[in-house]
Amino acid sequence: MSFDPGSLDYVYYPVSGIMWLWYKAFGLLLGPANFFTWALSVVFLVFTLRALLYKPFVKQIRTTRQMQELQPQIKALQKKYGKDRQKMALEMQKLQREHGFNPILGCLPMLAQVPVFLGLFHVLRSFNRTSTGIGQLGLSPDLNRQLGNYFFSATDVGNFLDANLFGAPLGATMIQRTGLDAFAEFNRVSVIVVGVPIMIAAGIATYFNSRASVARQSPEAAANPQTAMMNKLALYVFPLGVVVGGPFLPLAIILYWFSNNIWTFGQQHYVFGLIAKEEEAKKEEALRRRAANAPAPGAKPKRGARVATTDADVEASTAVEESGAIETDAGEPGNPEAVKRSPNRPAARGGRSGAGAKPKKRKR
Repeated sequence: MSFDPGSLDYVYYPVSGIMWLWYKAFGLLLGPANFFTWALSVVFLVFTLRALLYKPFVKQIRTTRQMQELQPQIKALQKKYGKDRQKMALEMQKLQREHGFNPILGCLPMLAQVPVFLGLFHVLRSFNRTSTGIGQLGLSPDLNRQLGNYFFSATDVGNFLDANLFGAPLGATMIQRTGLDAFAEFNRVSVIVVGVPIMIAAGIATYFNSRASVARQSPEAAANPQTAMMNKLALYVFPLGVVVGGPFLPLAIILYWFSNNIWTFGQQHYVFGLIAKEEEAKKEEALRRRAANAPAPGAKPKRGARVATTDADVEASTAVEESGAIETDAGEPGNPEAVKRSPNRPAARGGRSGAGAKPKKRKR
């Protein structure tokens, strides 16, 4: 196939290229027409793409946790500006800017997986172009085996069609009726026997992923009606959709979905544990700083003396010292010079002048 700039070849070629690399690697070990060679190439295609999306996934988790922390403030804005939608939207944007919150980052990994899923579906379906219908070419089995499929050569296409597990080709669906002549062997019972366990496992993996995400939500976030509705969809509708839609999808797509959920489950556990350790380390650091700045038991906190750093500070310090010396001299009896230097000092009791003496009140 030649590259078509006006199509989705920007997605199809990278997806097929990654899968082709893993196919060649496992083909050296298991053989180019082995069922598990192709199955593992699909699984590691998923793992490769999810590894590339690791940093956006971490951003997604941090964004979700930040959203949960802002729930009390969001509820306060909703209560205050419930009737003024425009004002509430402006205040929400202001709140998000103040906290550096970007809701798009929370959806980026999920959105990035959509073209990958569609690209893999198209590449797998393009191994068998003998079916008729929307988007199908209706080629003869012989002509189909003479054409390549993006990065895969015509020989690779033949190896894919010949690979099966007890008569279950990786590119076949449980309800497929057309295009069966393209496969070297097709047994519907085998396709169902192989496909149903993978389909159920994919549904279960989807459920446990959703359950792990819901369990980590804050009580404020879970109490939100919209969040509660999304939680129900994630816990029950999405897993059921995988099971119900499984018979209409090729075995390779069901395997893709199962592998994707297995990776997500492990990655969630790792990232949440990593974030929990970071938060614990921050708390310990804050406690350590507080303990270091606290005074010793029974001791009063000391005020640090100001250090003179400029000429003005030095002159001011010298003036204060001289003033202290004058006050000391003025407190000594029989020192007329001291009294002259300090004529405005009030007289102490008994006619003596001293520091701390209170002035006499005038009689009205």
